[in-house]
Amino acid sequence: MRFGLIGWPLGHSFSEKIHGMLGNGEYRLYPLRAEELDAFLRRPDLGGLNVTIPYKQAVLPYCGSLSPAARGIGCVNVLRFTKDGIAGDNTDAEGLRFLAGRAGVSLQNRKVVILGTGGTSKTAAWCAAQAGAAQIVKISRSGPEHYGNIARHRDADVLINTTPVGMYPDNGETPVDLDVFDGLSGVLDVVYNPLRTALVLQARERGIPSGGGLPMLAMQAVAADRLFFDRKADEEAEKAAAERILQALEQELENVVLIGMPGCGKSRIGRAVAEKLGRRFVDLDQAVTQSCGRTPAQIITQDGEEAFREAETAQVNRMAKETGLVIACGGGTVLRAENVRALRQNGRLCWLRRGISALATEDRPLSGDLQALYQRRRPFYEAAADFCVDNDGTPETAAGQVADLFLKR
Repeated sequence: MRFGLIGWPLGHSFSEKIHGMLGNGEYRLYPLRAEELDAFLRRPDLGGLNVTIPYKQAVLPYCGSLSPAARGIGCVNVLRFTKDGIAGDNTDAEGLRFLAGRAGVSLQNRKVVILGTGGTSKTAAWCAAQAGAAQIVKISRSGPEHYGNIARHRDADVLINTTPVGMYPDNGETPVDLDVFDGLSGVLDVVYNPLRTALVLQARERGIPSGGGLPMLAMQAVAADRLFFDRKADEEAEKAAAERILQALEQELENVVLIGMPGCGKSRIGRAVAEKLGRRFVDLDQAVTQSCGRTPAQIITQDGEEAFREAETAQVNRMAKETGLVIACGGGTVLRAENVRALRQNGRLCWLRRGISALATEDRPLSGDLQALYQRRRPFYEAAADFCVDNDGTPETAAGQVADLFLKR
């Protein structure tokens, strides 16, 4: 029997990988144009399908029965092909509940503001209603509740983004500035690429419980797998399966980002970490050189440090969108908050520490008074770092520690 995902386009879908982790080796991606949908759904060899944009409502007429969730939401993301016909269900709801619970965000008795009016916003509204939300408001680009007057909902408790704003390749964009709201207790974003959208990062900077869409993706797949094979629900086992999927995906997708003083060994150790983890290595200084045709030292000497920082930020924004990399940053990369934010969207930052006397200074125009430079930059490294490794032994030892700590986290 065939299992898989239908939609158009499917792009960088993780669904085949996730269902493979769940043991379904028959799961495939089926990008279908609208004129192909009818014939495909009439195939006799279908066992179960996930449904994504733009067909979550288009498949409704094919369903002989709908689950309470699918009926209440008004769209489906799972089709089961049985001897009695096609059954429609919606496991996005289970995914969103898992996302909220994992992020520590409660919807009960809360004013919930939902950004967007598409299929996923219907899921969010239904989940909020089922959870006992005090008030549910949908924000659209037009209509009575829109982005122009969203400030009248500044008393919102929970914000849920169901729009694609901030999704790869448009990383860094946000549908709304969180400063609009007085006291949010939670922010959820269904976008999972990047792993942490600008909206989620903005929430974290303000200490607001938040979460991106990858947990939702994992749990809806676990629930769909249960439906495909007609198994009884087991909440604890399914949560454990979703956590295993999340850990595997994060280890594969998250970037290892090395920060620290100039000459502390980021490039050499970064190459060794990339080799250990089987990843591509990126040296931001080399990326600047390739882009500008001049080394960082030449740019600083000829045009000043600010000119180099602009070129560096351009490369940070380009490379930080990607996943599965090991990135060695320049010594001053973290001086700009926008760089740290960009690197955090898909990465974990490791501060590589080394004694001042052991730092290399050749061809480094900013490394004159290293002690003073370190004192200025230390607070930035401390604020940006997710974990630290001391490079006070061999490069191989430090690389092993970076790789081990990254995988453990």
